[in-house]
Amino acid sequence: MATDRLCRTGKRGNTLIDAKHYLIQGRVQGVSYRANTQRKARELGLTGWVRNLPDGQVEALAQGAPETLQTFEAWLWQGPALAEVTRVEVSEAEGEPAGSDFIVRD
Repeated sequence: MATDRLCRTGKRGNTLIDAKHYLIQGRVQGVSYRANTQRKARELGLTGWVRNLPDGQVEALAQGAPETLQTFEAWLWQGPALAEVTRVEVSEAEGEPAGSDFIVRD
């Protein structure tokens, strides 16, 4: 069954879909972290969003195949060249549509 809702796990066509929420800490603002995250997510075929938080963290939500989300999480730890990631908190995401693209939110 195809789904456009964001849920813990589901299926889109014959592909298992999962959704994760990320909080990234460290030097992750002012280093093109969001733009590079968007680029990587699109390269991986993920949907969702990324945004800066007032406390200096970056928040992201991504939806896709579980294996692809693992690759994405590994990249979040690395980030772009000028980033210094110290922590990535991961949780299941629920209750919000991911849309059909990966966008940078304000």
